[in-house]
Amino acid sequence: MKPPKRLQVLIEEGLIDTVVRQLMSGKEAMVFVVRCGDETRCAKVYKEATNRSFRQAVDYTENRKVKNSRQARAMAKGTKFGREAQEAAWQSAEVDALYRLADAGVRVPKPYNFFEGVLLMELVTDAQGDAAPRLNDVQFTPAQARTHHGTLLVEVVRMLCAGVVHGDLSEFNILLGHEPGKDATDAGKDSPVIIDLPQAIDAAGNNHAQRMLLRDVANLRDFFGQFAPELLQTDFGPEIWDLYVRGVLDPEVPLTGKFKRSAKAADVGGVLREIDDARAEEAARRLRMQMPR
Repeated sequence: MKPPKRLQVLIEEGLIDTVVRQLMSGKEAMVFVVRCGDETRCAKVYKEATNRSFRQAVDYTENRKVKNSRQARAMAKGTKFGREAQEAAWQSAEVDALYRLADAGVRVPKPYNFFEGVLLMELVTDAQGDAAPRLNDVQFTPAQARTHHGTLLVEVVRMLCAGVVHGDLSEFNILLGHEPGKDATDAGKDSPVIIDLPQAIDAAGNNHAQRMLLRDVANLRDFFGQFAPELLQTDFGPEIWDLYVRGVLDPEVPLTGKFKRSAKAADVGGVLREIDDARAEEAARRLRMQMPR
């Protein structure tokens, strides 16, 4: 096929040789199958911000690091430079997360290069070498559903131990890929591969991390619960988060799927008093700054 303009640059730079076909077009990017020497890979071409339907919600971008304070100020003001910086940060978030998670042993597509808004990475395939299907395109037996659900819970734990929450995990951004090194006829050993990470957030630095982690785990429960209904009675999300905040979360820690919530009433009044105190301190600080020296 004729290479798209964004990929032609990579051909000229020698990063890819040919574009085989378009694999998919999503809300934030188009993905192409490409050839790089003897290897087949995929190229994720991020859409321009004005052409994307996925909104960069503040929930996801909170506390994301940028190169310098000038970029941070521009992003806060919404200037053209700021929007460009925000777009670059949005794209690089997926690249950073892929390298970080791959190093942590999470099964994600192996990243190879990021150039001019195009991410080159591993093409996840099935046992026959074709592009791997998404979970939502596959039917499972109850045993398979329980196995894949358990595998993905461990991956979620590995991600959290690496300081990352996916933030949009569901059956639509998990592939069922063939494990490298296994016999091509052993299709039953295909395992989940987590994809689509531009919205990944820092677990420690984002105030919405707990809510998003719980939602990710609930999405897995609800999907696999269609095939193994007993999973619908589990409560892994709160259990995982509780272990994390107590500093004892580890991929080797057995999970029960049960979580006993505290019966102690929340001290709403105390929280409100702390908020009022903080506001009073900030008002006093601003007043001191305005006083002549």
